[in-house]
Amino acid sequence: MQNGPLKADSRIMKDRTVTLEISGNPPRAFTHLVMDYTGTLSRDGALLPGVSERVQQLATSLRITVLTANTFGTAVAQLEGLPVEVRVVRHGLEKADTVRGFGSQDVIAIGNGRNDVPMFDTAGLAIAVIGPEGAAAELLRAADVVVHDICDALDLIMHPLRLKATLRD
Repeated sequence: MQNGPLKADSRIMKDRTVTLEISGNPPRAFTHLVMDYTGTLSRDGALLPGVSERVQQLATSLRITVLTANTFGTAVAQLEGLPVEVRVVRHGLEKADTVRGFGSQDVIAIGNGRNDVPMFDTAGLAIAVIGPEGAAAELLRAADVVVHDICDALDLIMHPLRLKATLRD
């Protein structure tokens, strides 16, 4: 199994941000979206409906990296043509290292598994997804927001007033 970046789409540009108001604090600018693949973006290795369109939209505002253990061996093919970087990782500590490398407070992290907890503990904003493959209870405790599915999570980022309302003191 190869580690490190597998593919980076040439459409990934620099100087992109999403600004969110969180919990009455000054607006925060996020530059990266880091997501788990298996169980978060996919079910049984297949990309979930609605994800491609939302990723395309968000890629105009954020650099997107997908981290995966590639359990089903399908992540790279399923994400083909999307403006994302795919990295195969072995464990959660590698996910946290990736987030730190992007500047932790500049990262929105989305995941569903126990191996996403270190990434959540490091990211500026953590969104847990209870998708068709479930979510680890430990992850739910580490999340800032918990949503029903990945499309809900991506929609929160595209519609920041929803997130502001959810995180209000």
